[in-house]
Amino acid sequence: MKKPSKELAPSDNGSVDLDAEFRASNIKEVLDKLDLELIGLKPVKTRIRETAALLLVDRVRKKLDLTAGAPSLHMCFTGNPGTGKTTVALRMSEILHRLGYVREGHLVSVTRDDLVGQYIGHTAPKTKEVLKKAMGGVLFIDEAYYLYKPENERDYGAESIEILLQTMENNREDLVVILAGYKDRMDKFFHSNPGMRSRIAHHIDFPDYSADELLAIAKLMLAAQNYRLSPEGENAFGEYIRLRMKLEHFANARSIRNALDRARLRQANRLFGGAKKNLSRIDLMTIEAEDIRASRVFKEGAVDLDGDEGANQIPPAN
Repeated sequence: MKKPSKELAPSDNGSVDLDAEFRASNIKEVLDKLDLELIGLKPVKTRIRETAALLLVDRVRKKLDLTAGAPSLHMCFTGNPGTGKTTVALRMSEILHRLGYVREGHLVSVTRDDLVGQYIGHTAPKTKEVLKKAMGGVLFIDEAYYLYKPENERDYGAESIEILLQTMENNREDLVVILAGYKDRMDKFFHSNPGMRSRIAHHIDFPDYSADELLAIAKLMLAAQNYRLSPEGENAFGEYIRLRMKLEHFANARSIRNALDRARLRQANRLFGGAKKNLSRIDLMTIEAEDIRASRVFKEGAVDLDGDEGANQIPPAN
């Protein structure tokens, strides 16, 4: 009678210093940069740190011959515009590169127009050219749901999706694809494309910012350009944010950036037309309340005409 085989015990004659590996990878620098660049987004940052930990442990396991299947790294980022999805994708590409999961670590950001052609025979070369540029790094496809338009019989998005699926499966060790868009539309996209759903392992939802977070973001944006809000200007901008959030087409940090651009324009006109001609450094840096309150948001309860109107508008599906 054949004796039952004895289960092999894992070898314990090897070890690895996880802290040393973490320091050597330099991914802490990237994670710290992400904290500095982005206000809030705690659940997003937590998921990125968890993913980085998974990849670091996977790498040290290989050093001890603890083989496992290569982790699936394709991702989906969902949320409204201006919530930091592109910035997080850029930092994710750096983490993947530093841990050795992609060769180059560059980010190629595209939309449907970069992938899908307008006539027969045009889509395949366009999609393959984008994939060629992205190899060794991360391909970020914004508003990815526009790739699928079943109501249009002459649409070539399905051809691009098929090429993407093949490449995502066959080049898992040389390319990471991140799809991005509104959550409800991405859910519908995945429902219609089960092949794509099965290849996406990490789904991360980006919440909208609070009014306090948006004010902190505004101050960071201004500081990066050597501007600042006066105390009265800060109060006015906090009020502006709360009013703007209630209006149409609000796009989080994108709307804040546009509002600050307009405030800087008004500040320049105020300084140029003012009686004071000998301006100090503080004069040139400071955004005052009047530069904020000139907005139509205060005067008419409407968005400014030259800014971000339509930034968060969802066009019709067709």
